[in-house]
Amino acid sequence: MASFQENRQKQHHTKKKKKDKKGETLTVDDLKFLGLQLLSSRAHINNLPILLSVLSPTSPANLVLESLISLQSFFLPLLPEVPSASSLSKKTGAVEDPDAFYSSWLRARFDELVNSLIEIAVSYTSVEAIKDVALDAIMDFVKQEKEGRFNSSIYHRLLKSIVSNAPSTHPLLNQLAAKYFKYIDICYFTYTSLDKISKDCNSTTISGTTDDRKDNLQNPGEETESRFEVSIRTIYKILSCVPPLETLDEQQSHEMWSQLRSSPKDENNKSSNVIDVEAGLLGSKMLSTGHIMKKFKLRFTKAWLSFLKLSLPLDVYKEVLATLHQNVIPYMSNPAILCDFLTISYDIGGVISVMALSGLFILMTQHGLEYPKFYEKLYVLLKPDVFMAKHRAGFFQLLDTCLKSSYLPAYLAAAFTKKLSRLALSVPPSGELIIIALIHNLLRRHPSINFLVQQQVDDLVNGDASAEGDDFEENVRKSYADPAVQSMKHCIDPFNNEEANPLKSNAMRSSLWEIDTLRHHYCPAVSRFVASLENDLTVRAKTSEMAISDFSSGSYATIFREEVRRRIKQCPVAFYRETPTCLFNESDFPGWSFGDQQVAVEENGNGVDRVVGTITLESEDRDVKRLRIESY
Repeated sequence: MASFQENRQKQHHTKKKKKDKKGETLTVDDLKFLGLQLLSSRAHINNLPILLSVLSPTSPANLVLESLISLQSFFLPLLPEVPSASSLSKKTGAVEDPDAFYSSWLRARFDELVNSLIEIAVSYTSVEAIKDVALDAIMDFVKQEKEGRFNSSIYHRLLKSIVSNAPSTHPLLNQLAAKYFKYIDICYFTYTSLDKISKDCNSTTISGTTDDRKDNLQNPGEETESRFEVSIRTIYKILSCVPPLETLDEQQSHEMWSQLRSSPKDENNKSSNVIDVEAGLLGSKMLSTGHIMKKFKLRFTKAWLSFLKLSLPLDVYKEVLATLHQNVIPYMSNPAILCDFLTISYDIGGVISVMALSGLFILMTQHGLEYPKFYEKLYVLLKPDVFMAKHRAGFFQLLDTCLKSSYLPAYLAAAFTKKLSRLALSVPPSGELIIIALIHNLLRRHPSINFLVQQQVDDLVNGDASAEGDDFEENVRKSYADPAVQSMKHCIDPFNNEEANPLKSNAMRSSLWEIDTLRHHYCPAVSRFVASLENDLTVRAKTSEMAISDFSSGSYATIFREEVRRRIKQCPVAFYRETPTCLFNESDFPGWSFGDQQVAVEENGNGVDRVVGTITLESEDRDVKRLRIESY
């Protein structure tokens, strides 16, 4: 009976082996039978290649699942006995030894299994359920191959395939982040692998320099989505998915994916969890918690530096700059090494400089970075398009913070105040509210520039004349001969708005006449705010600085909502006996010509049309005024 059963199994095995040449006739029952044979005896080891041949992204999902379960059950107990590829290459005479030959063949089949699982996990043709099972199998091999130590080689191959096959791997990446990025050792080796992947991308694909990147950002032109750019986006997505590094504490529990076999002494130790972290990441060395944190920060820093050296697409570049001061700088081992990246970004100009300001400010205030031309670059950034930028709220709050120091020279405070007041003439009402608040704070912090509020030509001449003390008439004559004074006498502002250097802008010889024009602004919120500014400067002891955050996110919508909520006590009313024929009059806009207003056909009382004719602007203006007077 036993011999009959054995013959039947041999016939079945031979039949399946013949059928598997094309891989079309295997069924789930066949794979289950082959798997049971493989797990039952070493004599059926030839079933291993047959099961491996089914693992393909194009195979049916039920067949792939059955084969994967059998192969995973077969290899997991054997992983400690399977030699590594490096140890096999060092051995000599491995072919003559049957055991060594078997071990080498088994290692090759295991590598084939891992490659097939990675291919299934990253392929866009695979079913999502099969991808999840393949990912779990890969992570089990990562966990248990090296006697509990983390197999960084398999994990690196997985991440490299995810980066190379993007964007089809985004669902897989989300699954990896949700299930495995909570483990401290997986985060550690994720940084290590991304460091290597970024360096490989930089050495093989990037041929330009940092100056080329600067030129590309200034003139982006028509960009095509290449595979390299997609890979960069995937690397950034992985870096963003890894949770931020927190301070390691001996009393804090940190889960690990790979665990070394601990001794009874370690189990009784209160800090055995931390010891497992040390052993799992760095071998069997007993290291302090501070040293572990240092190792983590070092890996984190290297990964981000290698990524920032790549030629980033413009949208990724902006996103990195927007989050660098929150998600990267606080967790780096030495944040000062980002000074080159941030200073180059700050020198580019435009929106890039605005977004680089946050990180650069942190390096200057907290990490001792010296940037001599910081305020000159900041002065150049004050343009009308800044008030329409997406990240304008953070920029204006930083601008207010940068101008808070009482050690700023008077000419610098005056230049920023005058530059902001000139911008008030060309920005929307929400931007004007920000400008008024900034100028209010500057005038309160720097009393030496309060003369800008009501400076006249005589004040400027007397100030220059009294500087010498003697020869008053000669000094007055020299002052009046000054081109700046002559320009003010002819109602010309000596302030040079196009000058990039605040020292040469002549802001100290000007006045804030632009703010005075806002008294008659068409937006009621702006005119009321200017009136409150004058009152606050008069009663200085009862007022305080304004919070820029209350105005930095304003828009037309916010202003409209505030106006709708206001209770109106008085409203102007005008009555007209006839409907006005135009909206604006020529007298309201000197130098503008609206042309003659043609009045079309007017129907008389008898039903006959008669032509009224042409009405000039002057006669129309006179008629409208007469109607207003008669109505009252």
